Amino acid sequence: MQYQSTRNKTISVSSAMAIKQGLSEEGGLFVPESFPSVTMEEICSLQDMDYQGRAYFVLSKYLTDFSEEELKNCISRAYTKQKFETDSIAPVYKLDQNTYFLELWHGPTCAFKDMALQILPHLLTTSMKKTNEDKEIVILVATSGDTGKAALEGFKDVDGTRIIVFYPENGVSEIQKLQMVTQEGNNLDVAAVQGNFDDAQSGVKQIFTDNEYKQLLSDNRFKLSSANSINWGRLVPQIVYYFSAYAELVKNGEIEPGEEINIVVPTGNFGNILASYYAKKMGLPVKKFICASNENNVLTDFINTGVYNKKREFHTTISPSMDILISSNLERFLFDLSGCDDTIVSKWMDELSKNGEYKVSDDVFAKITELFTAGFADDKKTMETIKSCNDEFGYVMDPHTAVAKAVYDDYVSCTGDKTKTVIASTASPFKFNQSVLIALMGHQAVAGKDEFTLLEDLAEKSGMSIPTSLAELKNKTPLFDLVFPKEQMKQVISDFLKVE
Repeated sequence: MQYQSTRNKTISVSSAMAIKQGLSEEGGLFVPESFPSVTMEEICSLQDMDYQGRAYFVLSKYLTDFSEEELKNCISRAYTKQKFETDSIAPVYKLDQNTYFLELWHGPTCAFKDMALQILPHLLTTSMKKTNEDKEIVILVATSGDTGKAALEGFKDVDGTRIIVFYPENGVSEIQKLQMVTQEGNNLDVAAVQGNFDDAQSGVKQIFTDNEYKQLLSDNRFKLSSANSINWGRLVPQIVYYFSAYAELVKNGEIEPGEEINIVVPTGNFGNILASYYAKKMGLPVKKFICASNENNVLTDFINTGVYNKKREFHTTISPSMDILISSNLERFLFDLSGCDDTIVSKWMDELSKNGEYKVSDDVFAKITELFTAGFADDKKTMETIKSCNDEFGYVMDPHTAVAKAVYDDYVSCTGDKTKTVIASTASPFKFNQSVLIALMGHQAVAGKDEFTLLEDLAEKSGMSIPTSLAELKNKTPLFDLVFPKEQMKQVISDFLKVE
């Protein structure tokens, strides 16, 4: 299978090349030239496989230039019980007769990003060999909290790679920050940008299209790539767990083969929900996609109006991984809905860059509203949902999952839709212990307490065990303290790589 760019579909590259490059030369995102289709019989056969087998089933249809041995080696090294602390890797938790949480946070950094970022380093290093790459790969990452740590964990000490992570100075939780600044490894650097996530992401994207700077790096035997969801190797593993969840529901007698489900995803960059849409394109029976946002509700407004407008106040919320106003993966979605019209997609992205907004055509908007519905929850509603879910079901959610649950509850209240529904649970509540404890017990429960006391208090309140990786942070020393103006990103990269 070949891959084309959303901004120039005459480009055609292998999956290995798409993964190695991360972003197309002109700034477009790589997408498959066609989507494989699967039958219900094949989907049902997944119920007899472990997660590794399900991953091979899906990934082998997209990464066709990888040999069976290469792909299975990547999968077996990524998805282990040792890393995910559960055999099922991505377990499905039944909340009530219609609602299920797809728990994607059992990996080493306690967030759904592990589902892709544990395998991406193996896909990337394999791709480097397959394309005879002789330069050192430099992974640039802009993070709103979870991707950074997951990428650092995945790429630490991986031969032939360097990784540089940028996070917004005041835009991540204390635990998220500790996870990044205490990361050990001989090939990595971490720095805080004075600004928000969009500033960090825009800076990284600009560097990817800065030919002069890329030539400087090339002269010093470095080549840029990405671990953000703009990289196809980061997005394609996310398709797997939607098929896995469906297979589990069939296996457990919760749904009949062929029965449609709804999927709810808390989303900022649109990658996780896009993966579920791609699963539907392959044949997964999905009735409705429910896109959940926090107060930075640019996606809610877009899905409801067809106008994408980033010119709005940026809110720092208790669900920081969704504090995003520029949703990069929406570009892939629009390319698909427009019939792979690279000209119109380029026009819309140019308008977004120059004017801060664009409006999609009527036919594309009609397709969006047929497939998707959207809503948002502010911090107050998110807190209330954390408490009510625990009070009613004894289930403790993190603030991102709670945004999804709140939006889903509103959807059911408005529509009466009783379709069986899978909610993507994207982070462990322990990563956001302060917000969760305030929701459950009030502000007095956290007053004057440090992060590690809060972890212990949440464990006692929830009856859950503190994830090992978070408990170990207590004994780690911060290794990175650089904070820099967003305009100096190239200099920070050059300093780390010792490029003049």
